[in-house]
Amino acid sequence: MVTGLQTSEQRRRMMSGIKGRDTVPELSLRREVWALGLRYRLQYQIGRTRPDMVFVGAKLVVFVDGCFWHGCPLHSTMPKNNREFWERKLRRNRERDTENTQQLEAEGWRVLRIWEHEIRASAANCARRIAAMLGKIKESTE
Repeated sequence: MVTGLQTSEQRRRMMSGIKGRDTVPELSLRREVWALGLRYRLQYQIGRTRPDMVFVGAKLVVFVDGCFWHGCPLHSTMPKNNREFWERKLRRNRERDTENTQQLEAEGWRVLRIWEHEIRASAANCARRIAAMLGKIKESTE
């Protein structure tokens, strides 16, 4: 009988397969940004953080925030099992996001956070937002 619940070993294998970088939304956004002729750095460490994309000369960093891991107000869900652990874990992720943003801004960086669902809806629009922040194109008002 299938209950829909995984064993601890199944859950461990599933969670270990979740990528921390080069996710489908990140790759999609990077492809669109590259197509606009914009060049960026990956895995560029600034202080204690590594933004997903860094435009060094323009002092702009871009983070691609997954809806589950970063607490998207539209799509975030709380797992039913081990709820206390997940509440702490996901709250700490959001706190770390805020701390990193504040630290980067204090050092003169502009920070753009893009939700995973925004990229899935239109990576091209997200790429144009980045280009607009870089002063390369005018941002559309769509």
